[in-house]
Amino acid sequence: MLYRAVIRPLLFRFDPETIHHLVSFGLKLFFSIPGSKRVLRAYTLPKNKVLQRDLFGIHFDSPVGIAAGFDKNAHLFRQLFPLGFGFIEVGTITPKGQPGNPRPRLFRLPQDRALINRMGFNNFGLEAAIDRLSKRKSGYPVGGNLGKNTLTPNDTAVEDYVLLFEKLFDHVDYFVVNVSCPNISDLKELQDQDALVEILERIQKSNNQKPQRKPVLLKISPDLNNKQLDEVIQIVAQTGIDGVVAVNTSITRDNLNTSSRQVQSIGNGGLSGKPLQKRALEVVRYLSEKSGKAFPIIGVGGIFTPDDALAMLEAGADLIQVYTGFIYEGPFLARRINKAIIRKNIGK
Repeated sequence: MLYRAVIRPLLFRFDPETIHHLVSFGLKLFFSIPGSKRVLRAYTLPKNKVLQRDLFGIHFDSPVGIAAGFDKNAHLFRQLFPLGFGFIEVGTITPKGQPGNPRPRLFRLPQDRALINRMGFNNFGLEAAIDRLSKRKSGYPVGGNLGKNTLTPNDTAVEDYVLLFEKLFDHVDYFVVNVSCPNISDLKELQDQDALVEILERIQKSNNQKPQRKPVLLKISPDLNNKQLDEVIQIVAQTGIDGVVAVNTSITRDNLNTSSRQVQSIGNGGLSGKPLQKRALEVVRYLSEKSGKAFPIIGVGGIFTPDDALAMLEAGADLIQVYTGFIYEGPFLARRINKAIIRKNIGK
């Protein structure tokens, strides 16, 4: 494959963040050609009922989406849909713009087909995201991933999440509450049941006052044990949220092929990619089976091939997301997954 044999080795010679910006620019430039989006989307996403999903009041042309983190500032979603994706999740968005952690903060582990990042919710902030999202013309689903500002103390974090929900309500189709990213020093404390319930109940109170509510999901860590996963199931039932995104990045470094010296030199950060596949499948399967399929699950983690995607759907995911696999496998990953779903006739 041209991407893996030629393009990826060339791109991987340069700093990951720099390449991300260059690729974003290239996509925008290519799709400025009249008709290019329509033609490419017809190639990457054939109209087929087997692909289509209807969840929490939203129609998806494909169950394959892009996870939060790739389009942090909602300036690339228009260019991602033509690559065969059924939905894009933008963010993580915080109320105020913030630079994130110092660079370097994004690292490749090619031997493991993985990334380690400690970006720190770098983004231009709520108002900048609204400015871009308010210009949406397509009907394709866009989700908003919500996070607190780094300087916001945990005892007032709920105000950040509610503000984001209120201000973004008219501009995205669903929301994901992110309290599981390991790159904000005190964020993990918000995963405690009481703190999390307060955030979700406040959001749901606002949601239920709207003329038509919108789906709210919770993104969870792969590092939760079964007792904590049971608590997630209880929280979903208690707060009435619409589903779960499983999983975020991990703080573990188990069974990596990359040398321990290199991993240690990278330092802290969230691990994503192929090493998360097994755990992501376990979490999705556990939540699906233990809850009796009580709520929808978006499965993410280690999806690099069509077979990986099919395994995630068979484990109980209703939709799937890619990120690291998209970087390693190239721009037509979604197309290959879409074709496999049609071939296997894995419908709703």
